[in-house]
Amino acid sequence: METFLVGGAVRDALLGFPVTDRDWVVVGATPEHMLAQGFVPVGKDFPVFLHPQTHDEYALARTERKTAPGYHGFAIHAAPGVTLEEDLARRDITVNAMAVAAGHVGPDGRWDAQQLIDPHGGQQDLAAQVFRHVSPAFREDPVRILRVARLAARFADFTVAPETLQLMRQMVTSGEVDHLVPERVWQELSRGLMEAKPSRMFAVLRDCGALARLLPEVDCLWGVAQRADYHPEVDTGVHVMMVLDMSARLQAPLPVRFACLGHDLGKGNTPTHILPRHLGHEQRSAQLLSGLCERLRVPADCRELADMVASEHSNIHRSTEFDAAALVRLLERCDALRKPERFGQALLACECDARGRLGYAEATYAQRQKLRDVLSVVQTLDTKAIAASAMEAGVAGKKIGERIHQARVRALQLASCTGAPATAAVS
Repeated sequence: METFLVGGAVRDALLGFPVTDRDWVVVGATPEHMLAQGFVPVGKDFPVFLHPQTHDEYALARTERKTAPGYHGFAIHAAPGVTLEEDLARRDITVNAMAVAAGHVGPDGRWDAQQLIDPHGGQQDLAAQVFRHVSPAFREDPVRILRVARLAARFADFTVAPETLQLMRQMVTSGEVDHLVPERVWQELSRGLMEAKPSRMFAVLRDCGALARLLPEVDCLWGVAQRADYHPEVDTGVHVMMVLDMSARLQAPLPVRFACLGHDLGKGNTPTHILPRHLGHEQRSAQLLSGLCERLRVPADCRELADMVASEHSNIHRSTEFDAAALVRLLERCDALRKPERFGQALLACECDARGRLGYAEATYAQRQKLRDVLSVVQTLDTKAIAASAMEAGVAGKKIGERIHQARVRALQLASCTGAPATAAVS
């Protein structure tokens, strides 16, 4: 039985990046051997085990054969006779198809250069900053398109080899991408959104045609004009990518990044006769997001924040012009008093939107701090006491809510939270 360090751990170590997750391949073993040594089985589709002490993943060497369209249409063969070279040959791209024998990996995670097992030229492609498929079998798994796009978001200086990009386009044309299950699409999409340059993921998906099949609501944004006085970058697709990259720069969590992706979807179906204006795009964005989230089974926290940002981002941008009553209505529509953390995320998404424009990357977004201050003032009110006092006076039903609303407005008026200077408008 032989064990080898493989995949991303080898790639990242060669790039000089810290290695946090180590994957190992075991050659010459059976599931029974692994269980006898205390390994814990976790794999559903193929034999994968967790080390009893380190909890690293150990997979039996295997080969794969396509049997049906889509992600699950594979016959997996894992047996003691499968060699390391056969296992590496089934991998997606060359930079992920390198290995080092476990015995040659030192305590510091390093090894001598001559110990690298690299049958497909992965080290050369690393130096050239190229993603290149290992073999034509790449086309058998459409998830690999998503994985290459996600890696492009992590390693933004890498390019996709022309022959690999052509193969990806053929996979899209043949309908392989249409068989991807929603959960896997969301898994790769969400991971790509959390990388350092998420716009690169969408650039790769767009180049190969997969974006139009997986996220047509996003793909159609390119070429849609916006008002140059609000958006010097003009193109809506370019703007959304700038917003996404700003969310990465500001280290936003996943719900914020997804909200940034979806906030302007409605601009893609603005009636052409009113362009470059986008009247009512907020409601159209929310409607399109609803269908997208249903289709990809997006988690509730991402879905709810994206809906709020799509519906209210223009109002948040204009909030420096609002009086106390309008500010309270905004807080109440956003459910900011019950869910202040989510409201804070909405403000961060709106800052990304405002700064994700040509020439505005270093701009101050006064609305974010102002609305935080407004919320702090309103939170100081004892709404239970206000409600109790109203009931004692014979007020009931919706009128109690009106009393609370009026108290919030008065509190803001007294606190003088409505006079912050306005900043550049955003649409």
